[in-house]
Amino acid sequence: MTRTRPDLSTAVLPMGEVLRSSAPLARLTERLRESKAMLATIASGLPPGLTSHVRPGPLDDEGWSLLAANAAVAAKLRQLVPRFDELLRAGGHRPGAIRIKVEGR
Repeated sequence: MTRTRPDLSTAVLPMGEVLRSSAPLARLTERLRESKAMLATIASGLPPGLTSHVRPGPLDDEGWSLLAANAAVAAKLRQLVPRFDELLRAGGHRPGAIRIKVEGR
Protein backbone atom coordinates (compact mmCIF):
# COMPACT_ATOMS: atom_id res chain seq x y z
CA MET A 1 0.00 0.00 0.00
CA THR A 2 1.44 3.35 -1.03
CA ARG A 3 0.74 6.31 1.14
CA THR A 4 0.40 9.65 -0.51
CA ARG A 5 1.36 12.84 1.19
CA PRO A 6 -1.27 15.55 1.51
CA ASP A 7 -0.83 18.56 -0.72
CA LEU A 8 0.33 21.25 1.69
CA SER A 9 0.88 23.89 -0.97
CA THR A 10 -2.70 25.12 -0.63
CA ALA A 11 -2.22 25.57 3.14
CA VAL A 12 0.94 27.68 2.87
CA LEU A 13 0.40 31.42 3.17
CA PRO A 14 2.93 34.17 2.63
CA MET A 15 4.38 35.45 5.91
CA GLY A 16 3.12 38.98 5.33
CA GLU A 17 -0.42 37.71 4.93
CA VAL A 18 -0.17 35.65 8.11
CA LEU A 19 1.11 38.67 10.05
CA ARG A 20 -1.69 40.89 8.75
CA SER A 21 -4.44 38.33 9.32
CA SER A 22 -3.64 37.77 13.00
CA ALA A 23 -4.43 40.71 15.29
CA PRO A 24 -1.77 39.78 17.90
CA LEU A 25 0.89 39.28 15.23
CA ALA A 26 -0.11 42.52 13.51
CA ARG A 27 0.30 44.40 16.84
CA LEU A 28 3.68 42.75 17.39
CA THR A 29 4.80 43.71 13.88
CA GLU A 30 3.67 47.31 14.45
CA ARG A 31 5.56 47.49 17.77
CA LEU A 32 8.70 46.16 16.09
CA ARG A 33 8.40 48.84 13.39
CA GLU A 34 7.81 51.53 16.00
CA SER A 35 10.81 50.39 18.06
CA LYS A 36 13.06 50.60 14.99
CA ALA A 37 11.65 54.03 14.14
CA MET A 38 12.35 55.21 17.68
CA LEU A 39 15.98 54.10 17.41
CA ALA A 40 16.27 56.00 14.13
CA THR A 41 14.83 59.06 15.88
CA ILE A 42 17.43 59.03 18.67
CA ALA A 43 20.34 58.15 16.37
CA SER A 44 21.39 61.81 16.18
CA GLY A 45 21.75 61.81 19.98
CA LEU A 46 24.11 58.84 20.06
CA PRO A 47 27.84 59.54 20.32
CA PRO A 48 29.86 58.61 17.23
CA GLY A 49 30.84 54.96 17.22
CA LEU A 50 28.12 53.91 19.66
CA THR A 51 25.39 53.29 17.08
CA SER A 52 26.67 49.85 16.11
CA HIS A 53 26.51 48.77 19.77
CA VAL A 54 22.84 49.65 20.31
CA ARG A 55 19.74 47.82 19.08
CA PRO A 56 16.06 48.56 19.46
CA GLY A 57 14.40 46.42 22.07
CA PRO A 58 10.84 45.64 23.10
CA LEU A 59 8.19 48.34 23.06
CA ASP A 60 5.27 47.74 25.41
CA ASP A 61 2.60 49.68 27.27
CA GLU A 62 5.05 50.73 30.01
CA GLY A 63 7.91 51.88 27.81
CA TRP A 64 10.69 51.07 25.41
CA SER A 65 13.94 49.15 25.85
CA LEU A 66 17.26 49.87 24.23
CA LEU A 67 19.62 46.91 24.07
CA ALA A 68 23.29 47.65 24.74
CA ALA A 69 26.11 45.38 23.62
CA ASN A 70 27.86 45.58 26.99
CA ALA A 71 27.80 47.27 30.40
CA ALA A 72 29.96 50.22 29.31
CA VAL A 73 27.59 51.04 26.45
CA ALA A 74 24.62 50.65 28.80
CA ALA A 75 26.18 53.10 31.29
CA LYS A 76 26.64 55.72 28.57
CA LEU A 77 23.09 55.19 27.29
CA ARG A 78 21.70 55.69 30.80
CA GLN A 79 23.39 59.10 30.91
CA LEU A 80 21.70 60.01 27.62
CA VAL A 81 18.13 58.96 28.55
CA PRO A 82 16.91 62.56 29.12
CA ARG A 83 18.21 63.55 25.65
CA PHE A 84 16.58 60.48 24.08
CA ASP A 85 13.29 61.38 25.74
CA GLU A 86 13.48 64.89 24.23
CA LEU A 87 14.29 63.55 20.77
CA LEU A 88 11.48 61.01 20.88
CA ARG A 89 8.90 63.55 21.98
CA ALA A 90 10.07 66.00 19.30
CA GLY A 91 9.74 63.16 16.78
CA GLY A 92 6.14 62.47 17.80
CA HIS A 93 6.81 59.32 19.80
CA ARG A 94 5.39 58.62 23.26
CA PRO A 95 8.00 56.27 24.72
CA GLY A 96 6.93 56.04 28.35
CA ALA A 97 9.90 54.81 30.36
CA ILE A 98 13.13 54.29 28.45
CA ARG A 99 14.83 51.16 29.77
CA ILE A 100 18.45 50.27 29.06
CA LYS A 101 19.30 46.58 29.06
CA VAL A 102 22.52 44.72 28.36
CA GLU A 103 21.95 42.08 25.69
CA GLY A 104 22.10 38.53 26.95
CA ARG A 105 21.13 39.45 30.51
